[in-house]
Amino acid sequence: MVKPKLLDQVRAAVRVRHLSYRTEQAYVDWIKRFILFHKKRHPNEMDETYIGEFLTFLAVKRNVAASTQNQALSAILFLYRHVLKKEVGWVDNVERAKRPSRLPVVFTRDEAKAILVRIEGAKWLMVSLLYGSGLRLMECLRLRVKDIDFEYSQIVVRDGKGQKDRVTMLPTSLKNSFIKHLEKVKAIHDGDLKAGFGRVHLPFALARKYPNADREWAWQYAFPASTRCKDPRSGKILRHHLHESALQRAVKTAMRAAGIAKHGSCHTFRHSFATHLLEDGYDIRTVQELLGHKDVSTTMIYTHVLNKGGKAVKSPLD
Repeated sequence: MVKPKLLDQVRAAVRVRHLSYRTEQAYVDWIKRFILFHKKRHPNEMDETYIGEFLTFLAVKRNVAASTQNQALSAILFLYRHVLKKEVGWVDNVERAKRPSRLPVVFTRDEAKAILVRIEGAKWLMVSLLYGSGLRLMECLRLRVKDIDFEYSQIVVRDGKGQKDRVTMLPTSLKNSFIKHLEKVKAIHDGDLKAGFGRVHLPFALARKYPNADREWAWQYAFPASTRCKDPRSGKILRHHLHESALQRAVKTAMRAAGIAKHGSCHTFRHSFATHLLEDGYDIRTVQELLGHKDVSTTMIYTHVLNKGGKAVKSPLD
């Protein structure tokens, strides 16, 4: 039996551990870069010294962010531990990329409204959820019909950051628009079924456990893509969710049209959600739970936003 190529072994190890396709792509890319940096030497022939050289190169020559350097290290450690079955010792003498101490960018309430009025259709609904429910971009894109509870006015976020589930609010003002949107999505799904398609990607082993679940309405994405595509792992023709770049472009375009000069993005609406809740007097533990933060210290960054500048200190000029 022919042994699979190294990168195919990496892909298989990622999938066995139910890591996302994005993680798979990132790990394979970093492992390729690591091998090419060392002139295609096989990782079995390289120890901690070689790993350290690569990480230092990223920090010094490529000037990457700390998070990027950490991702590269995670990929290489995954290769050694789960594919090559070799324990890697402490990687010494690595020039660490500096992690800047930055406060999150936050839209004012007027700025958030100014952006929203310049976005239409399903994208308006999605950006409204980013701001009104505190969703991350990919959490919004991956929402499924079954996880939206109109009666209890809540959204169940499945498999969020750190593979954790949580519950957040569904703004009452969005209910009618959301129901009408899902009626349009249902018509698209019914059309797919009639054409012999209608399947959607299912997480982990659910596709084997429930063979027909991927065609059921409850499992469909709330914000589907306009066209069907081939799944990169299974090869099946599916209707995936909308690509994140479509929403990112819509937000950037609306920001320019509104004349907002901040370095904002889709994620800025999540920061604004948290900050505005704290401004309204809600308990920080409640905000932590809604955001899905593991540690309250992560949520505390938004109190720093509140306490900076003229809100907390009166200028001597005044």
